[in-house]
Amino acid sequence: MTKTLNVAVLGATGAVGQEIIRVLEQREVPVERLVPLASPRSAGRTIRFRGREVKVEAVTEEAFEGIDVALFSAGGGTSKEWAPRAAARGAVVIDNSSAWRMDPEVPLCVPEVNLDAARTRPKGIVANPNCSTIQMVVALKPLHDEARIKRIVVSTYQAISGAGAKAVESFQGQLAALVRGEAVDTSVLGGQLAGNLLMSWTRDPASGYQEEELKMVHETRKIFGDETIRVSPTAVRVPVINVHAESIAVELERPVSAERARELLARAPGIELVDDFAEGVYPQPLQASGRDAVLVGRVREDVGNPGGLLMWVVADNLRKGAALNAVQIAEGLFGTRG
Repeated sequence: MTKTLNVAVLGATGAVGQEIIRVLEQREVPVERLVPLASPRSAGRTIRFRGREVKVEAVTEEAFEGIDVALFSAGGGTSKEWAPRAAARGAVVIDNSSAWRMDPEVPLCVPEVNLDAARTRPKGIVANPNCSTIQMVVALKPLHDEARIKRIVVSTYQAISGAGAKAVESFQGQLAALVRGEAVDTSVLGGQLAGNLLMSWTRDPASGYQEEELKMVHETRKIFGDETIRVSPTAVRVPVINVHAESIAVELERPVSAERARELLARAPGIELVDDFAEGVYPQPLQASGRDAVLVGRVREDVGNPGGLLMWVVADNLRKGAALNAVQIAEGLFGTRG
């Protein structure tokens, strides 16, 4: 008999929290009891789950009593405060924030890549990687298994939804202001994104990188368990509402042909190969929005670095980049899928 689960979702009223609840329903996870949690100001609202309204509760330690898995998506500060408390009550905490990702006692997990890492969790916490890292390592795992990755050069084209609902609203306001010929409000997005591109994550003055880029460096190495992998990232915010895209160049220990790479990608879990560029077929954000799969295409041999490969990777940043990945970790740990 499939085990039924008592599931808490902290941050249930936020964009990722709402997506987590949709994913639980869509994937028919055997939830016996759903406990949506949020800050006191959001408590009392209701969310819909499996045809009924469930009241959102204010987070307390008692709320985690009897909970099997707690899915957190409420920011790093909240996670630092509440994840240890939830774990102390016996819940497996799966956290979407950056708070625990580089803690050596907290596994950083993408189920298609390193689910076994999540089975050893000294603090009772499993960390979800950054959205950009998740889709990249899913796409690269079959190549890493075939010939071990030496170096990755990645440029991201990141959607506005990754910055939250307020950012999406601000972008729409910018578009409307441009149409009306009015001044554009840049306070939320850190600049004008309408008709433009931005690099507006927290900057690291010492290195010249952004926090978003450095996450991809450190998280990729931790997930693959190899500190020698060289990662060269550039992160860019683009005027697309949902779905991140990435241009990836990868260098392996030995050459792998594009044909062989396509064979490996076509049968890898979590990947859909969308690759017939001669006929104009390649992954696009519109195709990936709301879907589980990481779409991979434009797989080709690198003419500027013989033996290397290039690819184009697209995935829903709210879904596989956050909510779905967290739910998949729970499914893998509790054996509730397949």
